[in-house]
Amino acid sequence: MTVHLIAFTRDVSPTLAACELTHVPRAPIRVDVARAQHRGYERLLVSLGCELRRVAPAPEHPDAVFIEDTAVVLDELAVITRPGAKARRAEVTAVASALAPERPLVRLKAPATLDGGDVLVMGRTIFVGRSGRTNEDGIAQLRAATEPHGYVVHGIAVSGCLHLKTAVTAVSDDTVLINPAWVDSAVFRAYRVITVDEQEPMAANVLRVGSVLVASSAYARTRQRLEAHSAVVHTVDVSELAKAEGAVTCCSLLLRG
Repeated sequence: MTVHLIAFTRDVSPTLAACELTHVPRAPIRVDVARAQHRGYERLLVSLGCELRRVAPAPEHPDAVFIEDTAVVLDELAVITRPGAKARRAEVTAVASALAPERPLVRLKAPATLDGGDVLVMGRTIFVGRSGRTNEDGIAQLRAATEPHGYVVHGIAVSGCLHLKTAVTAVSDDTVLINPAWVDSAVFRAYRVITVDEQEPMAANVLRVGSVLVASSAYARTRQRLEAHSAVVHTVDVSELAKAEGAVTCCSLLLRG
């Protein structure tokens, strides 16, 4: 049976250069190039069968293109987050309005903080990174919202990178791609583990779209490792967005329609 996937995206803000940064040194960002790369990313999602829906632009919010951080969308509900960076919290309003026709909404409340980039869903198991953007209250409120629907939530330590999904993402139902320098691979002992090439520490962020993967074109060595494990990988240039500490999962919210 073909699964209908909806991809919510949001345009690159003209103020992208003023983005929040934690582990990446600030460098000049060419907004026009970032926008062109983002359009290429959207076209790839459409070519892979996604129905594209754009949330209203937020030019006053530099990080708004990284829409993943504003919600955790499951089949049963959408959890509207409370981003760890205070300047990003107003981003969630328009995203919540866009998701409301698709899912019942649950909203995290202070003192919780949680970025969607810290949430990795593997079937009925949800791993949540304890990071500079996600706190214990955020994990607890996500657990309270999802456990009634049969999910099990595990909080895990992350260090050296922005989000959990900077360090580990899903390749398939039973396989993860991981940088073991940033998250303990033993946490994922129940899964097959593929490690990134040591020369490509940022390569662990891949986006699963149905049975295929979307990955940054910057990480050819890690792509070869994935393909050696029979993964089908499509690449896209997100080099300007990477200067804003973004990656391929960050730029969309995928949900089953």
